[in-house]
Amino acid sequence: MSRRRTALDALNPAARVLLAVVLSIPLIITLDWLSALVALVAELVVLALCRVDMVRFAKRLAPLLLVAPLGSVSMALYGEVGGRTWWHWGPATISDHSLWLALALFIRVFALAIPAMAMLADVDGTRMADGLAQVLHLPSRFVLGSLAGFRTLGLFTADWRTLGQARRARGLGDEGRMRRWALMAFSLLVLALRRGAKLATAMEAKGFGSPVARTWARESRVGRADALGLLVCLAIGALAFGAAWHWGTLWMVWS
Repeated sequence: MSRRRTALDALNPAARVLLAVVLSIPLIITLDWLSALVALVAELVVLALCRVDMVRFAKRLAPLLLVAPLGSVSMALYGEVGGRTWWHWGPATISDHSLWLALALFIRVFALAIPAMAMLADVDGTRMADGLAQVLHLPSRFVLGSLAGFRTLGLFTADWRTLGQARRARGLGDEGRMRRWALMAFSLLVLALRRGAKLATAMEAKGFGSPVARTWARESRVGRADALGLLVCLAIGALAFGAAWHWGTLWMVWS
């Protein structure tokens, strides 16, 4: 079943990387809960307007339901103390200040993950390489090496499955789970190094490492959709800053 096309597919892959960075900067330099909440709500609204499959997207965000609470609990216990102290034991102190920080961290984890996941999860590797080389003008050697590595990521799962089946065929797959995992991980590392060496040799033989100027089969351009995406991202950041400043919760990392 093919993935439903969304408005995000009209964006240049290189522009999608930049847009994810633009959306992340306001959330990285602030600590208050309101700016993160406003950014999170705005991001979800934009994704819905772009016709993103929200159910599928929510499944991708599911692991954060474990990560975000862990970070929030740590912040609540060991964050900066201020206001009323609710509980204290040793180095751990729960206060009004640390609880607000914990809430802000919980929201900010999702607000930071959504742009990165929305912009980069379904990007075609070849189009991304074209954009990085032609739009961002990164070195072609770096771009092509990254593309080759990206293409081989999908092989790790198949290699892991094959290694597991081979061990079970030899009667070694049902005992010593930790030892089996360590041995399989080492075997996978060896396979990856061998594959990388062969791939590098093949690419050098085909002229991918030549110092001459490289041409590209597909032209990569930025257009109106990318400009509109940049305006939307800037608007989300400005809205988050403005809301936090208006209601007096704005808290910068250096303050």
